[in-house]
Amino acid sequence: MPNAKAPTHVSIMDTTLRDGEQTPHLAFTPSEKLHIARSLILDVGVDRIEVASTGVSSGEREATGRVLAWAREAGCAERIEVLGFCDGQRSARWMAELGGGAMNLLLKGSESHCRRQLGLEPEQHFNALERTLQAARDLGVPIAGAYLEDWSRGIAESPDYVMAATARLRALHVPRIYLADTLGCLSPAHVASHVKRMVDAFPGQHFEFHGHNDYGLATANALAAVAAGARGVHTSVNGLGERAGNARLAEVAVALRDHAGVSCNVNEAAVTGIASLVETFSGKPIAHNAPLTGRDVFTQTAGVHADGDRKGQLYASRLSPDRFGRRRDYALGKLSGHASLDQNLEQLGIRLEKEQRSRLLARVVELGDQKQTIHPSDLPLLVHDLFGDPRFEAQRYPRITDYRVTIARASAARGELTLRFGERTITTRAEGTGGYDALVAALRTAMEEFDLQLPALTDFRVRIPPSGGPSALVEASIEWSHCDERFTTVGVDPDQLGAAIIATQKMLARVCTPGVI
Repeated sequence: MPNAKAPTHVSIMDTTLRDGEQTPHLAFTPSEKLHIARSLILDVGVDRIEVASTGVSSGEREATGRVLAWAREAGCAERIEVLGFCDGQRSARWMAELGGGAMNLLLKGSESHCRRQLGLEPEQHFNALERTLQAARDLGVPIAGAYLEDWSRGIAESPDYVMAATARLRALHVPRIYLADTLGCLSPAHVASHVKRMVDAFPGQHFEFHGHNDYGLATANALAAVAAGARGVHTSVNGLGERAGNARLAEVAVALRDHAGVSCNVNEAAVTGIASLVETFSGKPIAHNAPLTGRDVFTQTAGVHADGDRKGQLYASRLSPDRFGRRRDYALGKLSGHASLDQNLEQLGIRLEKEQRSRLLARVVELGDQKQTIHPSDLPLLVHDLFGDPRFEAQRYPRITDYRVTIARASAARGELTLRFGERTITTRAEGTGGYDALVAALRTAMEEFDLQLPALTDFRVRIPPSGGPSALVEASIEWSHCDERFTTVGVDPDQLGAAIIATQKMLARVCTPGVI
Protein backbone atom coordinates (compact mmCIF):
# COMPACT_ATOMS: atom_id res chain seq x y z
CA MET A 1 0.00 0.00 0.00
CA PRO A 2 1.48 3.41 -0.96
CA ASN A 3 2.96 5.49 1.81
CA ALA A 4 0.79 8.41 2.91
CA LYS A 5 3.80 10.64 2.20
CA ALA A 6 4.13 9.45 -1.40
CA PRO A 7 4.05 12.42 -3.82
CA THR A 8 1.60 12.67 -6.71
CA HIS A 9 4.21 14.36 -8.91
CA VAL A 10 7.96 13.77 -9.01
CA SER A 11 10.84 15.63 -10.61
CA ILE A 12 13.22 13.91 -12.99
CA MET A 13 16.89 14.83 -13.00
CA ASP A 14 18.65 13.18 -15.93
CA THR A 15 22.36 12.54 -15.57
CA THR A 16 23.17 11.04 -18.99
CA LEU A 17 25.81 13.68 -19.63
CA ARG A 18 27.54 13.24 -16.27
CA ASP A 19 26.99 9.84 -14.68
CA GLY A 20 26.06 8.29 -18.02
CA GLU A 21 29.43 9.30 -19.39
CA GLN A 22 31.03 6.92 -16.89
CA THR A 23 29.98 4.13 -19.26
CA PRO A 24 33.18 2.36 -20.31
CA HIS A 25 34.77 3.73 -23.50
CA LEU A 26 32.30 6.59 -23.83
CA ALA A 27 33.00 10.31 -24.17
CA PHE A 28 30.65 12.90 -25.65
CA THR A 29 32.07 15.81 -27.61
CA PRO A 30 31.01 19.35 -26.65
CA SER A 31 28.74 19.50 -29.69
CA GLU A 32 27.12 16.17 -28.80
CA LYS A 33 26.55 17.28 -25.22
CA LEU A 34 24.85 20.43 -26.43
CA HIS A 35 22.54 18.51 -28.78
CA ILE A 36 21.57 16.02 -26.07
CA ALA A 37 21.08 18.76 -23.47
CA ARG A 38 18.77 20.76 -25.72
CA SER A 39 16.72 17.69 -26.57
CA LEU A 40 16.39 16.60 -22.94
CA ILE A 41 15.19 20.05 -21.87
CA LEU A 42 13.12 21.17 -24.87
CA ASP A 43 11.79 17.91 -26.33
CA VAL A 44 11.73 15.39 -23.49
CA GLY A 45 10.96 17.94 -20.79
CA VAL A 46 12.99 16.58 -17.88
CA ASP A 47 13.10 19.00 -14.95
CA ARG A 48 16.89 19.22 -14.68
CA ILE A 49 19.99 17.74 -16.26
CA GLU A 50 23.44 17.10 -14.84
CA VAL A 51 26.02 17.74 -17.53
CA ALA A 52 29.52 17.35 -16.05
CA SER A 53 31.83 17.13 -13.06
CA THR A 54 33.98 20.13 -12.15
CA GLY A 55 37.66 20.16 -13.04
CA VAL A 56 37.69 17.01 -15.18
CA SER A 57 39.26 18.25 -18.42
CA SER A 58 39.45 21.17 -20.82
CA GLY A 59 36.98 19.39 -23.08
CA GLU A 60 34.52 19.02 -20.23
CA ARG A 61 34.91 22.70 -19.43
CA GLU A 62 34.23 23.65 -23.06
CA ALA A 63 31.17 21.37 -23.21
CA THR A 64 29.73 22.75 -19.99
CA GLY A 65 30.37 26.30 -21.15
CA ARG A 66 28.53 25.70 -24.42
CA VAL A 67 25.55 24.09 -22.68
CA LEU A 68 25.35 26.92 -20.15
CA ALA A 69 25.64 29.60 -22.85
CA TRP A 70 22.71 28.05 -24.69
CA ALA A 71 20.72 27.63 -21.44
CA ARG A 72 21.20 31.28 -20.46
CA GLU A 73 19.93 32.38 -23.84
CA ALA A 74 16.99 29.97 -23.60
CA GLY A 75 16.17 31.12 -20.06
CA CYS A 76 16.70 27.73 -18.40
CA ALA A 77 20.18 27.98 -16.84
CA GLU A 78 18.76 27.00 -13.44
CA ARG A 79 17.93 23.56 -14.91
CA ILE A 80 21.58 22.81 -15.72
CA GLU A 81 23.59 21.18 -12.91
CA VAL A 82 27.21 20.18 -12.44
CA LEU A 83 28.72 17.84 -9.85
CA GLY A 84 31.22 19.49 -7.52
CA PHE A 85 33.32 18.25 -4.63
CA CYS A 86 33.98 19.26 -1.03
CA ASP A 87 37.17 21.07 -2.00
CA GLY A 88 36.82 24.60 -0.65
CA GLN A 89 36.81 27.15 -3.48
CA ARG A 90 38.03 24.91 -6.30
CA SER A 91 34.72 23.52 -7.62
CA ALA A 92 32.83 26.71 -6.84
CA ARG A 93 35.36 28.83 -8.73
CA TRP A 94 35.20 26.45 -11.73
CA MET A 95 31.42 27.01 -11.83
CA ALA A 96 31.63 30.77 -11.25
CA GLU A 97 34.02 31.24 -14.16
CA LEU A 98 31.48 29.55 -16.48
CA GLY A 99 28.83 32.00 -15.33
CA GLY A 100 25.74 29.93 -14.71
CA GLY A 101 24.12 26.70 -13.70
CA ALA A 102 23.84 25.12 -10.27
CA MET A 103 26.17 22.82 -8.39
CA ASN A 104 25.54 19.48 -6.72
CA LEU A 105 28.02 18.49 -4.01
CA LEU A 106 29.37 15.00 -3.46
CA LEU A 107 29.37 13.99 0.19
CA LYS A 108 30.32 10.55 1.44
CA GLY A 109 27.15 8.71 2.44
CA SER A 110 28.79 5.92 4.43
CA GLU A 111 31.27 6.12 7.28
CA SER A 112 33.56 3.56 5.68
CA HIS A 113 33.95 5.77 2.58
CA CYS A 114 34.59 8.81 4.75
CA ARG A 115 37.25 7.19 6.89
CA ARG A 116 38.87 4.75 4.47
CA GLN A 117 38.72 6.61 1.15
CA LEU A 118 39.14 10.18 2.38
CA GLY A 119 41.07 9.38 5.54
CA LEU A 120 38.91 11.87 7.44
CA GLU A 121 36.91 11.88 10.63
CA PRO A 122 33.22 12.56 9.89
CA GLU A 123 33.38 16.01 11.47
CA GLN A 124 36.37 16.93 9.29
CA HIS A 125 34.40 15.90 6.17
CA PHE A 126 31.35 17.87 7.28
CA ASN A 127 33.50 20.95 7.93
CA ALA A 128 34.93 20.67 4.39
CA LEU A 129 31.35 20.55 3.12
CA GLU A 130 30.52 23.71 5.05
CA ARG A 131 33.56 25.56 3.71
CA THR A 132 32.67 24.58 0.14
CA LEU A 133 29.09 25.73 0.56
CA GLN A 134 30.24 29.06 1.91
CA ALA A 135 32.67 29.51 -0.97
CA ALA A 136 29.89 28.77 -3.47
CA ARG A 137 27.60 31.30 -1.85
CA ASP A 138 30.34 33.90 -1.73
CA LEU A 139 30.94 33.40 -5.47
CA GLY A 140 27.23 33.44 -6.32
CA VAL A 141 27.05 29.77 -7.36
CA PRO A 142 23.62 28.25 -6.58
CA ILE A 143 23.55 24.90 -4.79
CA ALA A 144 20.98 22.48 -6.25
CA GLY A 145 21.58 19.57 -3.89
CA ALA A 146 24.04 17.11 -2.43
CA TYR A 147 24.71 13.43 -3.02
CA LEU A 148 25.12 10.97 -0.18
CA GLU A 149 27.44 8.66 -2.09
CA ASP A 150 27.13 4.99 -1.05
CA TRP A 151 24.06 5.89 1.04
CA SER A 152 22.61 2.44 0.36
CA ARG A 153 25.34 0.75 2.39
CA GLY A 154 25.73 3.65 4.79
CA ILE A 155 22.12 3.52 5.97
CA ALA A 156 22.50 -0.22 6.64
CA GLU A 157 26.01 -0.24 8.15
CA SER A 158 26.47 3.22 9.66
CA PRO A 159 23.01 4.79 10.10
CA ASP A 160 24.21 7.23 12.77
CA TYR A 161 26.72 8.67 10.30
CA VAL A 162 24.03 9.00 7.61
CA MET A 163 21.68 10.78 10.00
CA ALA A 164 24.45 13.14 11.13
CA ALA A 165 25.40 13.95 7.53
CA THR A 166 21.77 14.58 6.60
CA ALA A 167 21.24 16.78 9.67
CA ARG A 168 24.28 18.87 8.70
CA LEU A 169 23.03 19.27 5.11
CA ARG A 170 19.62 20.30 6.40
CA ALA A 171 21.12 22.81 8.82
CA LEU A 172 23.14 24.29 5.95
CA HIS A 173 19.93 24.71 3.93
CA VAL A 174 20.88 22.38 1.08
CA PRO A 175 17.57 22.17 -0.84
CA ARG A 176 17.76 18.58 -2.11
CA ILE A 177 19.47 15.49 -0.75
CA TYR A 178 20.23 12.64 -3.15
CA LEU A 179 20.07 9.11 -1.74
CA ALA A 180 22.48 7.13 -3.90
CA ASP A 181 22.40 3.38 -4.36
CA THR A 182 25.87 3.73 -5.80
CA LEU A 183 26.49 0.02 -6.32
CA GLY A 184 22.93 -0.92 -7.24
CA CYS A 185 22.84 -3.35 -4.33
CA LEU A 186 19.37 -2.70 -2.88
CA SER A 187 16.09 -4.51 -3.45
CA PRO A 188 12.78 -2.62 -3.73
CA ALA A 189 11.85 -3.72 -0.19
CA HIS A 190 15.12 -2.32 1.19
CA VAL A 191 14.72 0.92 -0.78
CA ALA A 192 11.20 1.40 0.56
CA SER A 193 12.31 0.77 4.15
CA HIS A 194 15.41 2.97 4.02
CA VAL A 195 13.79 5.89 2.18
CA LYS A 196 10.85 5.85 4.60
CA ARG A 197 13.32 5.99 7.46
CA MET A 198 14.88 9.13 5.98
CA VAL A 199 11.52 10.78 5.23
CA ASP A 200 10.23 10.06 8.73
CA ALA A 201 13.42 11.36 10.37
CA PHE A 202 13.49 14.61 8.38
CA PRO A 203 9.92 15.79 7.68
CA GLY A 204 9.61 18.19 4.78
CA GLN A 205 13.08 17.49 3.39
CA HIS A 206 13.25 17.01 -0.39
CA PHE A 207 14.89 13.62 -1.03
CA GLU A 208 15.69 12.21 -4.46
CA PHE A 209 16.68 8.65 -5.30
CA HIS A 210 19.71 7.89 -7.46
CA GLY A 211 19.67 4.23 -8.49
CA HIS A 212 22.03 1.96 -10.37
CA ASN A 213 21.04 -1.22 -12.17
CA ASP A 214 23.51 -3.90 -11.07
CA TYR A 215 20.72 -6.34 -10.16
CA GLY A 216 18.41 -5.12 -12.92
CA LEU A 217 16.20 -3.49 -10.26
CA ALA A 218 16.82 0.22 -10.91
CA THR A 219 13.33 0.98 -12.24
CA ALA A 220 11.61 -1.06 -9.52
CA ASN A 221 13.78 0.66 -6.92
CA ALA A 222 12.84 4.09 -8.26
CA LEU A 223 9.15 3.21 -7.89
CA ALA A 224 9.74 1.95 -4.35
CA ALA A 225 11.59 5.14 -3.42
CA VAL A 226 8.76 7.34 -4.67
CA ALA A 227 6.15 5.24 -2.90
CA ALA A 228 8.14 5.74 0.32
CA GLY A 229 8.24 9.52 -0.09
CA ALA A 230 11.11 10.45 -2.41
CA ARG A 231 10.13 13.52 -4.40
CA GLY A 232 12.52 13.04 -7.29
CA VAL A 233 14.43 10.33 -9.15
CA HIS A 234 17.57 10.37 -11.27
CA THR A 235 17.78 8.68 -14.67
CA SER A 236 19.95 8.33 -17.74
CA VAL A 237 18.94 7.81 -21.36
CA ASN A 238 19.24 4.14 -22.38
CA GLY A 239 20.48 3.36 -18.88
CA LEU A 240 24.00 4.61 -19.60
CA GLY A 241 26.33 4.59 -16.61
CA GLU A 242 29.10 2.73 -14.87
CA ARG A 243 28.93 -1.09 -14.79
CA ALA A 244 25.28 -2.04 -15.45
CA GLY A 245 24.28 1.62 -15.73
CA ASN A 246 21.65 3.84 -14.16
CA ALA A 247 17.87 3.77 -14.06
CA ARG A 248 16.51 4.22 -17.60
CA LEU A 249 14.70 7.46 -18.30
CA ALA A 250 11.93 5.97 -20.46
CA GLU A 251 11.21 3.03 -18.15
CA VAL A 252 11.09 5.14 -14.99
CA ALA A 253 8.82 7.84 -16.41
CA VAL A 254 6.32 5.37 -17.88
CA ALA A 255 6.35 2.99 -14.91
CA LEU A 256 5.73 5.87 -12.51
CA ARG A 257 2.65 6.86 -14.48
CA ASP A 258 1.27 3.38 -15.13
CA HIS A 259 2.12 1.59 -11.89
CA ALA A 260 2.46 4.28 -9.22
CA GLY A 261 -0.10 6.81 -10.43
CA VAL A 262 2.59 9.48 -10.20
CA SER A 263 3.02 12.15 -12.84
CA CYS A 264 6.21 13.69 -14.19
CA ASN A 265 7.04 16.18 -16.92
CA VAL A 266 8.57 13.70 -19.37
CA ASN A 267 7.05 13.81 -22.86
CA GLU A 268 6.55 10.13 -23.74
CA ALA A 269 6.38 10.83 -27.47
CA ALA A 270 9.98 12.09 -27.33
CA VAL A 271 11.64 9.16 -25.55
CA THR A 272 12.27 7.20 -28.76
CA GLY A 273 13.96 10.18 -30.39
CA ILE A 274 16.27 10.92 -27.47
CA ALA A 275 17.11 7.22 -27.18
CA SER A 276 18.15 7.13 -30.85
CA LEU A 277 20.13 10.35 -30.53
CA VAL A 278 22.08 9.08 -27.51
CA GLU A 279 22.58 5.69 -29.17
CA THR A 280 24.17 7.41 -32.18
CA PHE A 281 26.42 9.74 -30.19
CA SER A 282 27.45 7.14 -27.60
CA GLY A 283 28.07 4.27 -30.01
CA LYS A 284 26.29 2.05 -27.48
CA PRO A 285 23.48 0.22 -29.32
CA ILE A 286 20.05 -0.15 -27.77
CA ALA A 287 19.18 -3.81 -27.25
CA HIS A 288 16.46 -4.81 -29.71
CA ASN A 289 14.28 -5.97 -26.79
CA ALA A 290 14.94 -2.95 -24.55
CA PRO A 291 11.59 -1.89 -23.03
CA LEU A 292 9.87 1.00 -24.84
CA THR A 293 12.80 2.03 -27.05
CA GLY A 294 14.09 -1.27 -28.51
CA ARG A 295 13.29 -1.90 -32.17
CA ASP A 296 11.49 -5.21 -31.43
CA VAL A 297 9.31 -4.25 -28.47
CA PHE A 298 6.23 -3.40 -30.53
CA THR A 299 6.63 -6.33 -32.90
CA GLN A 300 4.42 -9.42 -32.68
CA THR A 301 6.02 -12.60 -34.00
CA ALA A 302 3.60 -15.43 -33.20
CA GLY A 303 0.77 -15.78 -35.68
CA VAL A 304 -1.76 -16.27 -32.87
CA HIS A 305 -0.89 -12.82 -31.52
CA ALA A 306 -1.40 -11.16 -34.89
CA ASP A 307 -4.71 -13.01 -35.23
CA GLY A 308 -5.85 -11.78 -31.82
CA ASP A 309 -4.96 -8.21 -32.72
CA ARG A 310 -6.94 -8.40 -35.97
CA LYS A 311 -9.97 -9.73 -34.10
CA GLY A 312 -10.04 -7.08 -31.41
CA GLN A 313 -6.60 -5.94 -30.18
CA LEU A 314 -6.56 -8.90 -27.78
CA TYR A 315 -2.80 -8.65 -27.27
CA ALA A 316 -2.67 -4.89 -26.70
CA SER A 317 -1.84 -3.26 -23.35
CA ARG A 318 -1.41 0.19 -21.89
CA LEU A 319 1.99 0.19 -23.58
CA SER A 320 0.51 1.08 -26.94
CA PRO A 321 3.15 2.04 -29.51
CA ASP A 322 1.41 5.29 -30.43
CA ARG A 323 2.23 6.64 -26.95
CA PHE A 324 5.86 6.67 -28.04
CA GLY A 325 5.49 7.64 -31.68
CA ARG A 326 5.79 4.02 -32.76
CA ARG A 327 3.51 1.52 -34.49
CA ARG A 328 2.73 -2.18 -34.11
CA ASP A 329 4.66 -4.45 -36.48
CA TYR A 330 4.24 -8.11 -37.32
CA ALA A 331 7.37 -10.16 -37.92
CA LEU A 332 7.64 -12.58 -40.82
CA GLY A 333 9.21 -16.00 -40.37
CA LYS A 334 8.52 -19.60 -39.52
CA LEU A 335 6.09 -18.64 -36.73
CA SER A 336 4.01 -16.42 -39.01
CA GLY A 337 0.37 -17.10 -39.71
CA HIS A 338 -2.13 -15.68 -42.14
CA ALA A 339 -2.86 -12.78 -39.80
CA SER A 340 0.81 -11.69 -39.65
CA LEU A 341 1.09 -11.83 -43.42
CA ASP A 342 -2.21 -10.00 -43.95
CA GLN A 343 -1.17 -7.19 -41.58
CA ASN A 344 1.99 -6.61 -43.62
CA LEU A 345 0.28 -6.86 -47.00
CA GLU A 346 -2.28 -4.29 -45.89
CA GLN A 347 0.44 -1.87 -44.79
CA LEU A 348 2.11 -2.28 -48.18
CA GLY A 349 -1.16 -1.87 -50.07
CA ILE A 350 -0.81 -5.30 -51.74
CA ARG A 351 -4.01 -7.26 -52.43
CA LEU A 352 -3.82 -10.99 -53.15
CA GLU A 353 -6.35 -13.76 -53.57
CA LYS A 354 -6.74 -16.28 -50.73
CA GLU A 355 -4.83 -19.01 -52.59
CA GLN A 356 -2.02 -16.59 -53.41
CA ARG A 357 -1.75 -15.53 -49.77
CA SER A 358 -1.46 -19.20 -48.74
CA ARG A 359 1.33 -19.82 -51.24
CA LEU A 360 3.15 -16.66 -50.14
CA LEU A 361 2.84 -17.64 -46.47
CA ALA A 362 4.26 -21.08 -47.24
CA ARG A 363 7.25 -19.42 -48.91
CA VAL A 364 7.77 -17.09 -45.93
CA VAL A 365 7.70 -20.03 -43.50
CA GLU A 366 10.08 -21.99 -45.74
CA LEU A 367 12.57 -19.12 -45.76
CA GLY A 368 12.20 -18.73 -42.00
CA ASP A 369 13.04 -22.39 -41.49
CA GLN A 370 16.23 -21.74 -43.45
CA LYS A 371 17.08 -19.02 -40.91
CA GLN A 372 16.68 -16.29 -43.49
CA THR A 373 15.51 -12.88 -42.29
CA ILE A 374 12.34 -11.74 -44.04
CA HIS A 375 11.36 -8.09 -43.81
CA PRO A 376 8.13 -6.55 -45.09
CA SER A 377 10.19 -4.85 -47.80
CA ASP A 378 10.93 -8.33 -49.21
CA LEU A 379 7.25 -9.10 -49.89
CA PRO A 380 6.89 -7.21 -53.20
CA LEU A 381 9.79 -9.16 -54.70
CA LEU A 382 8.48 -12.46 -53.32
CA VAL A 383 5.08 -11.70 -54.84
CA HIS A 384 6.72 -11.09 -58.20
CA ASP A 385 8.84 -14.24 -57.97
CA LEU A 386 5.82 -16.41 -57.09
CA PHE A 387 3.11 -14.93 -59.28
CA GLY A 388 4.84 -12.76 -61.88
CA ASP A 389 2.76 -9.85 -60.63
CA PRO A 390 3.28 -7.04 -63.19
CA ARG A 391 3.16 -4.42 -60.42
CA PHE A 392 6.60 -5.57 -59.33
CA GLU A 393 8.30 -6.11 -62.68
CA ALA A 394 11.64 -4.41 -63.12
CA GLN A 395 10.36 -1.71 -65.45
CA ARG A 396 7.89 -0.59 -62.79
CA TYR A 397 10.58 0.70 -60.44
CA PRO A 398 14.19 1.94 -60.78
CA ARG A 399 16.91 -0.70 -60.86
CA ILE A 400 20.54 -0.21 -59.91
CA THR A 401 22.28 -1.98 -62.78
CA ASP A 402 25.88 -1.07 -61.99
CA TYR A 403 27.97 0.79 -59.45
CA ARG A 404 31.60 1.61 -58.79
CA VAL A 405 33.42 3.14 -55.82
CA THR A 406 36.91 4.62 -55.64
CA ILE A 407 38.45 5.24 -52.23
CA ALA A 408 41.91 6.68 -51.59
CA ARG A 409 43.61 7.84 -48.44
CA ALA A 410 43.14 11.51 -47.51
CA SER A 411 40.58 12.17 -50.24
CA ALA A 412 36.81 11.94 -50.60
CA ALA A 413 35.28 8.68 -51.80
CA ARG A 414 33.94 8.78 -55.37
CA GLY A 415 30.89 6.84 -56.41
CA GLU A 416 29.43 6.08 -59.83
CA LEU A 417 25.97 4.55 -60.15
CA THR A 418 23.81 3.49 -63.10
CA LEU A 419 20.05 3.58 -62.64
CA ARG A 420 17.55 2.14 -65.13
CA PHE A 421 13.87 3.07 -65.03
CA GLY A 422 11.67 1.86 -67.85
CA GLU A 423 13.49 2.44 -71.13
CA ARG A 424 15.78 5.13 -69.75
CA THR A 425 19.21 4.68 -68.15
CA ILE A 426 21.18 7.34 -66.25
CA THR A 427 24.72 7.22 -64.88
CA THR A 428 25.65 9.73 -62.19
CA ARG A 429 28.75 10.44 -60.14
CA ALA A 430 29.22 12.00 -56.71
CA GLU A 431 31.59 12.27 -53.77
CA GLY A 432 30.98 11.32 -50.15
CA THR A 433 32.60 10.66 -46.81
CA GLY A 434 32.62 6.93 -47.57
CA GLY A 435 31.84 4.53 -50.38
CA TYR A 436 28.16 4.05 -49.62
CA ASP A 437 27.68 7.74 -48.87
CA ALA A 438 29.08 8.58 -52.30
CA LEU A 439 26.75 6.08 -53.97
CA VAL A 440 23.73 7.45 -52.12
CA ALA A 441 24.65 10.94 -53.28
CA ALA A 442 24.86 9.66 -56.87
CA LEU A 443 21.54 7.82 -56.44
CA ARG A 444 19.87 11.00 -55.19
CA THR A 445 20.98 12.86 -58.32
CA ALA A 446 19.76 10.06 -60.58
CA MET A 447 16.38 9.88 -58.87
CA GLU A 448 15.94 13.62 -59.25
CA GLU A 449 16.37 13.11 -63.00
CA PHE A 450 13.38 10.74 -62.85
CA ASP A 451 11.47 13.22 -60.64
CA LEU A 452 11.63 10.79 -57.70
CA GLN A 453 12.45 11.54 -54.07
CA LEU A 454 15.05 9.53 -52.18
CA PRO A 455 13.84 8.57 -48.68
CA ALA A 456 15.89 9.74 -45.72
CA LEU A 457 18.34 7.18 -44.36
CA THR A 458 17.81 7.05 -40.58
CA ASP A 459 19.91 4.05 -39.53
CA PHE A 460 22.53 1.76 -41.07
CA ARG A 461 23.75 -1.44 -39.44
CA VAL A 462 26.10 -4.16 -40.61
CA ARG A 463 26.20 -7.64 -39.12
CA ILE A 464 28.84 -10.26 -39.81
CA PRO A 465 28.50 -13.70 -38.15
CA PRO A 466 31.34 -13.86 -35.57
CA SER A 467 32.37 -17.38 -36.59
CA GLY A 468 31.86 -16.93 -40.31
CA GLY A 469 35.46 -16.25 -41.27
CA PRO A 470 36.65 -13.84 -43.98
CA SER A 471 34.28 -15.28 -46.62
CA ALA A 472 31.16 -14.97 -44.46
CA LEU A 473 28.05 -13.29 -45.78
CA VAL A 474 27.44 -9.73 -44.62
CA GLU A 475 23.98 -8.49 -43.66
CA ALA A 476 23.26 -4.77 -44.14
CA SER A 477 20.13 -3.47 -42.44
CA ILE A 478 19.04 0.03 -43.46
CA GLU A 479 16.20 2.01 -41.92
CA TRP A 480 14.46 4.60 -44.11
CA SER A 481 11.93 7.37 -43.50
CA HIS A 482 9.44 8.11 -46.29
CA CYS A 483 6.07 9.86 -46.21
CA ASP A 484 5.99 9.86 -42.38
CA GLU A 485 6.71 6.12 -42.30
CA ARG A 486 9.83 4.27 -41.19
CA PHE A 487 10.72 0.90 -42.67
CA THR A 488 13.76 -1.36 -42.86
CA THR A 489 15.30 -3.15 -45.82
CA VAL A 490 17.93 -5.86 -45.57
CA GLY A 491 20.55 -7.06 -48.02
CA VAL A 492 22.87 -10.06 -47.75
CA ASP A 493 26.03 -10.43 -49.83
CA PRO A 494 29.66 -11.54 -49.40
CA ASP A 495 30.63 -7.86 -49.77
CA GLN A 496 29.48 -5.18 -47.32
CA LEU A 497 28.85 -2.63 -50.06
CA GLY A 498 27.05 -5.23 -52.14
CA ALA A 499 24.75 -6.00 -49.20
CA ALA A 500 23.99 -2.30 -48.81
CA ILE A 501 23.15 -1.99 -52.51
CA ILE A 502 20.73 -4.95 -52.28
CA ALA A 503 19.02 -3.31 -49.31
CA THR A 504 18.86 -0.04 -51.25
CA GLN A 505 17.33 -1.80 -54.26
CA LYS A 506 14.59 -3.21 -52.04
CA MET A 507 13.87 0.32 -50.86
CA LEU A 508 13.45 1.45 -54.47
CA ALA A 509 11.08 -1.43 -55.17
CA ARG A 510 8.96 -0.44 -52.22
CA VAL A 511 8.71 3.33 -52.54
CA CYS A 512 8.62 3.58 -56.36
CA THR A 513 6.16 0.80 -57.20
CA PRO A 514 2.70 2.11 -58.14
CA GLY A 515 0.12 1.22 -55.53
CA VAL A 516 2.67 0.24 -52.89
CA ILE A 517 3.33 2.64 -50.03
